[in-house]
Amino acid sequence: QVQLVESGGGLVQAGGSLKLSCAASGRTTSNVAMGWFRATPGKEREFVAAINSSGDRQYYVDSVKGRFTISRDNAKNTVYLQMNSLEPEDTAVYSCAAGSRSFITTREYEYDYWGQGIQVTVSS
Repeated sequence: QVQLVESGGGLVQAGGSLKLSCAASGRTTSNVAMGWFRATPGKEREFVAAINSSGDRQYYVDSVKGRFTISRDNAKNTVYLQMNSLEPEDTAVYSCAAGSRSFITTREYEYDYWGQGIQVTVSS
């Protein structure tokens, strides 16, 4: 079993930055891909970003490319999401997830473990 806990969310003005962290416990996640998803009321959960197990490959949804950066520290069993130039449209509950394989995937069903999520609110 893997437990994932997100931190770093909050309220920020448009154009500002936040850095989310996702700490894993229970067992190492260094051998699996990690991802970030976000959800807003009335919309399906959306893939945001993913990183492979070694950390040398990343993939982003088009709407965050150039603004968000996913990274990981396998020694700390932690994955990060640096969010810059935030827009009101980025307001959502952000959840991290641990994949079942080492390579990147955008498919929710290929992630075995999920955090509870953390609120990010961007004011205009």
